[in-house]
Amino acid sequence: MRIIESIEQSIELKKKVLENRELLQCVKDISDECIAAFKADGKVLFCGNGGSAADAQHLAAEFSGRFYYDRDPLYSEALHVNTSYLTAVANDYSYDDIYARLIKAKGKKGDVLIGISTSGNSENIVRALKIANQQGMITVGFTGETGGKMKDHCKYLLNVPSKDTPRVQEVHILLGHIICELVETALFPR
Repeated sequence: MRIIESIEQSIELKKKVLENRELLQCVKDISDECIAAFKADGKVLFCGNGGSAADAQHLAAEFSGRFYYDRDPLYSEALHVNTSYLTAVANDYSYDDIYARLIKAKGKKGDVLIGISTSGNSENIVRALKIANQQGMITVGFTGETGGKMKDHCKYLLNVPSKDTPRVQEVHILLGHIICELVETALFPR
């Protein structure tokens, strides 16, 4: 039955992640960088396309709203939510430039940029990471198995050990939620 196969595939991939100590340490390191950025009155920005854009918006909302409990908001946003900007820049420049231009405008040294792409090859994400690095931002990539072109432009790479897009996206949200929890509990201990 396909339903059971899909759930089993998801569980198997999560077991692989659980056994990958290097990947888990990377989750901790990313959490620490986000904590440092927020403590320095900085921000965490996200970008992605399609389902990864939805994940970017979801995770930004966990920081700027709340995760487990009520607390002050944290400055975090998904860079695609202004559709007037997005369509103007895509039309007047290139879709490949939509995030890089916003990073030039909004990003500062010590801020964190999290680019999400299951292939790791989305040109608009790669360009944003390049600009973020030039500006002294902390660069993070959430990708699939190979890391694609993004791997060369990220300080931290969460490359989920799979090429199956839906399974990779499920793990991106899992790891993103863990980062949100670690940040929230560190900055707002109960």
